[in-house]
Parts: sequence; C-alpha cells; structure tokens
Amino acid sequence: MDIDESLNVFNEPLQSCNEDPVTGFFRDGCCNTSEADAGSHTICVKLTKDFLNYSRSQGNDLTTPMPQYNFPGLKEGDHWCLCAARWKEAHEADCAPRVYLQSTHQRALEVVPIETLRHYAVDLN
Repeated sequence: MDIDESLNVFNEPLQSCNEDPVTGFFRDGCCNTSEADAGSHTICVKLTKDFLNYSRSQGNDLTTPMPQYNFPGLKEGDHWCLCAARWKEAHEADCAPRVYLQSTHQRALEVVPIETLRHYAVDLN
C-alpha cells in the first residue's frame, strides 16, 4: 500500500499532527493518506466539545476508549486527523473544529476548498 506524497495544502512537507495520542490513517502521527484511505483522514484539527458531540450524534463516538484498537478516546484540545468529508459536514452544521494547515494533507483540497480551510486555520500568521 503506497502512501501518497506527504505534502500539505501549501505543497510543502506535511507536518506532524499528533503523536499522543498517535493519529492518522497509518497511525504515524501525520495526516498521510493513500488509495486505501477511503475516508481521506487528511485534515488535522484541534478537537472541540461541539465537534465531538456532533461526531457522536452522527454515529462516530471519538470520546470512548477502545483498547482493542489501541484507541484511547479523544478529548477537547486533542489534535486529530479527521476525514475530510466529516469535517465538511461539521462545517455545514456550524461546528467544525479549527485546522492546522501545515499538518493537513493536500488531498483534503479534493473535498474542502482552501479558502474554507483558511477561515478555520490556527497556524497562519
């Protein structure tokens, strides 16, 4: 399974999103992706209570630990690689979390326009 080139939305080297808890489709700390990543786990975010509640209401509880998958459960403030389509849904529902653009894979732009992501950026000067 070949990983797509590790480039962010600025076509620069992709920065790490989170090592504790370790995130990413490949659990490598980055929002790397490949053809095998059907959900496109490409947007690095800072989780909020609003988003975590929204995600749970949509059938994806990210707060409950699942030791069988080495998943500790997430909390407000954690950084995590989200599926681009889920982030877009949350944006449309007015509860999208803030985004780290330097840690967001360029493939996210296939789902969400850069202008929208910039609006939520926490790492722009």
